[in-house]
Amino acid sequence: MAKKQEAEKELKAKQAELETVTGAEKETVESEADSISIEDIKSQFNVAPDQDFDWDADDKKFGNYSDTDREKFEALYDGTFSSINKGEIISGTVVSINNKDVVLNIGFKSDGLVSVSEFRDMPELKVGDVVEVFVESQEDANGQLVLSRKRAKTQKSWERINSALDNDEIITGFVKSRTKGGLIVDIMGVEAFLPGSQIDIKPIRDYDVYVGKTMEFKVVKINHEFKNVVVSHKVLIEDDLENQKTEIVAKLEKGQVLEGTVKNITDFGVFIDLGGVDGLLHITDISWGRIEHPREVLALDQKINVVVLDFDDEKKRIALGLKQLTPHPWQSLDENIQVGSKVKGKIVTVADYGAFLEIIPGVEGLIHVSEMSWSQNLRNPQEFLKVGDEVEAQVLTLDREERKMSLGIKQLTPDPWQNAGEKYAVGTQHVATVKNMTNFGVFVELEDGIDGLIHISDLSWSKKINHPNEFTKVGEKLDVVVLELDIENRKLSLGHKQLEENPWDTFETVFTIDSIHEGTVIKVTDKGAIVALPYGVEGFCPTKHLVKEDGKSIKAEETAEFKIIEFNKENKRIVISHSRIWEEARADARVQDFENRKKEAKTASNAVKKVKESVEKSTLGDLSVLAQLKEQMEGAESKAAKKPAAKKAESEATESEDEA
Repeated sequence: MAKKQEAEKELKAKQAELETVTGAEKETVESEADSISIEDIKSQFNVAPDQDFDWDADDKKFGNYSDTDREKFEALYDGTFSSINKGEIISGTVVSINNKDVVLNIGFKSDGLVSVSEFRDMPELKVGDVVEVFVESQEDANGQLVLSRKRAKTQKSWERINSALDNDEIITGFVKSRTKGGLIVDIMGVEAFLPGSQIDIKPIRDYDVYVGKTMEFKVVKINHEFKNVVVSHKVLIEDDLENQKTEIVAKLEKGQVLEGTVKNITDFGVFIDLGGVDGLLHITDISWGRIEHPREVLALDQKINVVVLDFDDEKKRIALGLKQLTPHPWQSLDENIQVGSKVKGKIVTVADYGAFLEIIPGVEGLIHVSEMSWSQNLRNPQEFLKVGDEVEAQVLTLDREERKMSLGIKQLTPDPWQNAGEKYAVGTQHVATVKNMTNFGVFVELEDGIDGLIHISDLSWSKKINHPNEFTKVGEKLDVVVLELDIENRKLSLGHKQLEENPWDTFETVFTIDSIHEGTVIKVTDKGAIVALPYGVEGFCPTKHLVKEDGKSIKAEETAEFKIIEFNKENKRIVISHSRIWEEARADARVQDFENRKKEAKTASNAVKKVKESVEKSTLGDLSVLAQLKEQMEGAESKAAKKPAAKKAESEATESEDEA
């Protein structure tokens, strides 16, 4: 009996070895095992017959168990197997560990294999340990139970993360690496994103210092579709600080001096960390003097003392001051500085109305634009001063109580108008620089502080100027003569054309009425054309006087002859006509034709008279012939007399239409 049991054990061991064989070898071994009979096994292992062992017990239904006992024993046997489902997470016991796999017993009909690589976080794993695994499949193509510890960890972690979000719980994670805009955190095998703004309440400039650290977080957002998790460490700090803020604000008093750390610097001010609560130090409360940016005075992480100016219990806003810890500079202003004193400083601000000169930090004076130069032409202070200039000025007004001071620069130089009456007397000639132009004239500078105006009508005798920029430009030098001088109101009236004789006196003798001159059309308008005449003079030709003999009008840039029909010396106006030339020539031709015809008629009349005289001496027959000749000649004479009269009436009608 004992030998039979030993043989069966050896048979089972051989079958276990056969299961490890793969492919065709396994199939071959299995086929061979199937062909081995019980008798072969007995003979192979030299099993002696034993009358105590019933080899046909299986055919006899396990020793003739009753149906009731059989069902009972089958139920007990089935209870030794666990019921598992795909996708379920269950516990398994480590049966064995080799170089490739970990064998787990989960109470199923077969054991499961899990790759050793999934247990890297458990270097102390040993046989008998209990671990959780995920059932990927009850049976693969090879009939093997497929398990995964990694998926079990991930699913458990995902459930834990969702629970942390729902219940506002704190979880622990390991900072794996840095990424764009933040850090990657490993939370129980699930990668989560920690934005840079959620690392700490203060701005973080170096994320790398957090890599490799284990920290506590709160889950703030989960995207279930893409399995993305966003966590925050800052909220944990804020929760702690909220209580601290309430305590700090409750103890605040105006005028209280506190120590703080520069947390953030902006264009408008600095945020100071007062140990759990932030306060704002505005740029205007940093220094008594003017500064362009807080970075000129303060730096990040710098520790400074500040004074509480104001605070709001509800909003927990705190206004801080730094300059208030030192006396106001006006209190230390030199007592020797009085009205009329000369002071030096630096320009800190330039505005449209003037510039501010800083004498000492916190003490400034206004230099109004009118006090910068004796010149009346200065309109923009930026043309005279710029920020950073170091200048000297004279104190014009001083009010220490109101902390106001007005300064002047021009007072440091003599007033040029004091001797202007002698230097710029009426009729004197000077050289001026063009500073500005308007529609009515040109503003020029004779010297620093002495300005004058040349009216547009005093620029040229001959040219018609619509705007001064047609004649000159800013920066040019112009010869001028003083026309009027008003010292009290500091005004000078100047002229340029007065340096030359009035050419219109000469033009009056050249461009006489009915004189003809050659001219070139410069510009054509609706009313007529501007024509350039000799000696640089321009004349105006009305539209109807531009018509040529062929009926067409003269165009721009054409040259033709023009007759002077109007000359106005006072208004400098010359009116010309081209049509009048050929119209008068045609009229002269008609008059000459009339005179010629008149002579012809007179000649014919004399001939008739001679005929009459000869008739008296003629015979009767001759008289008949002569009578006919007389009638013909008298008819011709009458016809010749009527024709010039008709031509004259036609000419007079044409001239009347032209004049209209």
